[in-house]
Amino acid sequence: MEKSKVYFTDFRTAQGVSQCTKLQKLCRAAGIADIDFEKKYVAIKMHFGELGNCAYLRPNYVKAVADLVRELGGIPFLTDCNTLYPGSRSNAIDHLTCAEMNGFNTITTGCHVLIADGLKGTDDVEVEVPNAEYCKSALIGRALMDADVVISLTHFKGHEATGFGGALKNLGMGGGSRAGKMHQHKEGMPRVDREACRGCRQCAKECGSGAISYGEKNKAYIDPDLCKGCGRCIGACAFHAIENINDIANELLCCKIAEYSQAVCHGRPTFHISMIMDVSPNCDCHSENDAAILPNIGMLASFDPVALDQACVDLAQKAEPIPNSQLGDHLSDPAWHHYHDHFMDNNPNVRWKETLAHGEKIGLGTRSYELHTIR
Repeated sequence: MEKSKVYFTDFRTAQGVSQCTKLQKLCRAAGIADIDFEKKYVAIKMHFGELGNCAYLRPNYVKAVADLVRELGGIPFLTDCNTLYPGSRSNAIDHLTCAEMNGFNTITTGCHVLIADGLKGTDDVEVEVPNAEYCKSALIGRALMDADVVISLTHFKGHEATGFGGALKNLGMGGGSRAGKMHQHKEGMPRVDREACRGCRQCAKECGSGAISYGEKNKAYIDPDLCKGCGRCIGACAFHAIENINDIANELLCCKIAEYSQAVCHGRPTFHISMIMDVSPNCDCHSENDAAILPNIGMLASFDPVALDQACVDLAQKAEPIPNSQLGDHLSDPAWHHYHDHFMDNNPNVRWKETLAHGEKIGLGTRSYELHTIR
């Protein structure tokens, strides 16, 4: 397979030139105008951020992309699917309110917000997944599948289960309906190491299933009948007291995310943008965000989501970790086992290489790329 082209620009700008203008320049250089947008419905798949989280992308960048799509003749709308766990985005009404409160509306972005899987997260389409090994079909939000063109606009960040959240995470997990998310997560079943548990109860605060209780000596217990396997408790535990019973659960999750991304992308034009900024240690699904673990690096765009994620990973791995962050604290701890991998040093439970390897294996894209820098 030939190398894919990935285009990159940093956040430096000349006086009088905004970063939003630079983002549009990047998209043009990457070939976005080669897509036939004329009178096409264009889904801009993104993450509106959980209420209380401040690391998600600013609406200004979203408007820059939406304005460019409209200039090219398209009809853009912003979209995401409801979350599996309860919170401010578990149904369309709360989700729309959350998006509005976090700054995403017709005034700030120039286009409407549609929740792809409907009011209760049940409005989905069963989509065949070409070359799939684990998900022969995927349950994708209907509005996302109804779009003629899909643009993924991704906040690149750390993640407590998949190592990082990139374009494939945005499309695959983010594009799945609530049932689709359950389908992807079902292999994971966390357990508590009672010796390591400190009884801080942070895991219970993050659990959206009411599955965690506390018994003798204030030790956490996870009810397997209530647990959805989403892994939020793993990321919440600062003492590494929670892990998956299934040793390959995260590997399977990564592969399923790649296959769900294939379902979203296959058979229609797609374009992918990632912003490596405010790189929080965990997902934007959290109702908070810890300090960034890496410096702001830049903006990237490509027609190939696998190559784009690989390029983002490579740039992130070369960056110097920020002191006084979760990653920085780990690396400065004399007792820390160094993985020489920023994502695993950020959270040693994660897997991430499997997402890219499997995406390449099923024909979603390639990990081989040429990086073209735009000034």
